[in-house]
Amino acid sequence: MGGKGPADVGITVRKGDNFSEWYTQAVVKSGLADYAPVKGAIVLRPDGYSVWESVRKALDGRLSRRGVRNGFLPVLIPESLLKREGEHFAGFDPEVFWVTRAGGSEVGDRLALRPTSEALAYSMYSKWIKSWRDLPLRMNFWNTALRAEIKATKPFLRTSEFLWQEGHTAHAGREEAEAEAEAMLDVYREVSEEVLAVPVVAGRKSDAEKFVGAVYTSAIEAVMPDGKALQMGTSHFLGQNFSKAFDVRFLDRSNAERFAWQTSWGVSWRLIGAMVMVHGDDKGLVLPPRVAPVQAVLVPIYYSGEDRRAVVEAAEGAAALLEEGGVRVHVDSREEVTPGFKFHDWEMRGVPLRIEVGPRDVRSGTAAVARRTGGAKEDVPLGDMSRVGEMLEEIQAGMLEAARKRHAELSSSASTYGEIRGAAEGGGGLISAPWCGSPECERKVKDGAGAEIRVIPRGAAGEASGGEACAVCGGRARHRPVFARGY
Repeated sequence: MGGKGPADVGITVRKGDNFSEWYTQAVVKSGLADYAPVKGAIVLRPDGYSVWESVRKALDGRLSRRGVRNGFLPVLIPESLLKREGEHFAGFDPEVFWVTRAGGSEVGDRLALRPTSEALAYSMYSKWIKSWRDLPLRMNFWNTALRAEIKATKPFLRTSEFLWQEGHTAHAGREEAEAEAEAMLDVYREVSEEVLAVPVVAGRKSDAEKFVGAVYTSAIEAVMPDGKALQMGTSHFLGQNFSKAFDVRFLDRSNAERFAWQTSWGVSWRLIGAMVMVHGDDKGLVLPPRVAPVQAVLVPIYYSGEDRRAVVEAAEGAAALLEEGGVRVHVDSREEVTPGFKFHDWEMRGVPLRIEVGPRDVRSGTAAVARRTGGAKEDVPLGDMSRVGEMLEEIQAGMLEAARKRHAELSSSASTYGEIRGAAEGGGGLISAPWCGSPECERKVKDGAGAEIRVIPRGAAGEASGGEACAVCGGRARHRPVFARGY
């Protein structure tokens, strides 16, 4: 009996024909993740976790340079503590999982499985912060969060439990805290664009879309190939709302007692989902080299035992050179499948470079290197693999450039409500339009066109010109936000 062939194990739908099914197959069949026995939960497989570790490493380096240190928080939060900031609690209560029993006994005060950690972190900050000398306090927590996402779940994008990081800072003054929130948004933008090659728009959320309990929320937004927007990361200026609720006070330099100014910020593994959607193709994943678990795979090709030893030795020698150069490499020495199957398998998994080594290559002293992006081949010397590192950087830059081009193609402008609605219904994308700032006009677009204000871009891009009228009511426009249907 024969084994499974490429048609059985590969992607069976085109990305442009059924985007949702394509995405699910790309995630599961490539080995990034799989569905867990618990509804709404997924299991990360080694490749998926490796991508997350690369994201974490990129973020940790940037956070460390800003003086942020990592800590740990428990997953259980007493209900009485979670309720201290009323608006915050009301916003999260519908999504909270509650623990009411421990073994055969009632727990008393219900325990929430962490939906977010402001309440827990700031109850501790109130113990640790006493003087201006204790500030600023900058901490980050790599953990999971749990929210009751039971319907319409999607791997990485919407699950009941997810991996993320959340940072929480406390400052002596408002100006310093606001600068911190803005700087963190730039960190997220850098990681999204420079590491994952996913371009974003950075700016502020409207009051209707801000984080519950925040003074204002800033975010980075990306557009997916199906025209929907995806929030990639958020940074919140909390003002003194939480410090007053959780009694985070300090004595200033004049010995006067004051409440701290605070920020919180975070990204989740939905970054991985965005990467899959933006870069993947009909064959499966296309991974940016900076996060690819395997950056180059060597495939020995031989058709007789006579050639095998020389070919495998040449492949392993090239792999050793690549490892010395810092390239994450794998030699696919499986004998139960054909070279063609291996090519297909590694294409689906998104490995950036495939290096083919056969008897003819051994004799010529070169190997053929194929790029996952475009499939072009280039010969490199078996004894000098330095060109491979250059190719990986070229691929990384090329992926960002291609993604920026698609981002531009999925962006448009509108000047009337009809144009916003037409664009939202005709393929979506990011729609820039003038807005007066009123919640009524924002709500009309959301209810009638299904498009939300995703972000008001920073700088001139988010400002309405002097003569512009609101696309909804015709009044004087104040902003030019980006509207879109979103995940």
